Amino acid sequence: MAIDTETRSTPRRGAAAGHRLASAFDSVSSMPALREARQRLIRLAEHGEPSTVELAEAVESDAALAAAVMRAANNGAGPSGRCGGIRDAIEALPAGRLGAIATGLSTFDPLDRAGSERYERFRRHAVAVKLAADKVGEVARLPDPDELAVAALLHDVGRLVLVEMYGELRVAGIGGSPDERVRYERRELGIDHALVGGVLLRRWGLRPSVATTVERHHSIEARGHAAAVRLADLVAHQAAGEPVSPDELSKAGGALGIDRGKLRELLFDFPYSPRARRRSSAPCPLSARELDALRGLAEGKVYKQIARELGLSVSTVRTHLHNVYRKIDAVDRAQAVLIARDKAWI
Repeated sequence: MAIDTETRSTPRRGAAAGHRLASAFDSVSSMPALREARQRLIRLAEHGEPSTVELAEAVESDAALAAAVMRAANNGAGPSGRCGGIRDAIEALPAGRLGAIATGLSTFDPLDRAGSERYERFRRHAVAVKLAADKVGEVARLPDPDELAVAALLHDVGRLVLVEMYGELRVAGIGGSPDERVRYERRELGIDHALVGGVLLRRWGLRPSVATTVERHHSIEARGHAAAVRLADLVAHQAAGEPVSPDELSKAGGALGIDRGKLRELLFDFPYSPRARRRSSAPCPLSARELDALRGLAEGKVYKQIARELGLSVSTVRTHLHNVYRKIDAVDRAQAVLIARDKAWI
């Protein structure tokens, strides 16, 4: 996919700049994980019999853990990359490898180590954007939620690279909205963190679609996962009390087909929902229309209401729901809704 004119930029020319960029890539490639996150993953991986979903949730609690696991799973996998999400990566790794990956990472502890603020700030925002992206992807009904989660966790990794190159004050201290910061980077540094992040993820061997999502997440023309990360980033900044333009939020939502009513609900719910919904560990056997009909049932609607909202006939809605019952072995609407919610399909 071509890079649009808004994100097309190159580092300032010169051998010195090239060496600084390569050195910054190396430094960020060995970024530390939060000590507590690493220890929890080690305990989970080395004791008991945790599920892939439980392990994935532990990895997704820290961007450095996620980067290390994705790099290990995709090493030598070729240009396409074999793993787009954390769960696929965990299942692709040999037994015992996950604990070894975690053990090999350096750590930081915000309670007793000076200089850890940069990494903890990066980790907190990464996790916040990942949680927001989970919700955005659900509302927009985007495919590949695990891949979206990885892109959300690593969307700002390029900012760490720029800090290594130019210093904390020149990069991290920039005020204004997320889009204003990116414009500042392009104007003052000759490159922006989204483009740098995409380059780094390709160097790590991650799936090209993940790198492209990170590369394009500040583009006003972003679509799909890139648009979801853009909106999730804005939502997380807004929730943290940072300046975010309502117009930017509306445009970002519109790129995903999220109307203002749904956007208001999303902003209200985040970050106050007691727990992010767990992504399903089982493939969903239902078609998009069958899921739409089932969501209508879950909201307490009758066939006629569902048909009207979906632009279908009542008989078609009835057929869709009968197919749902058959595919998931449910005896009635109540059981179908319970099964689908338990598996996080709706």
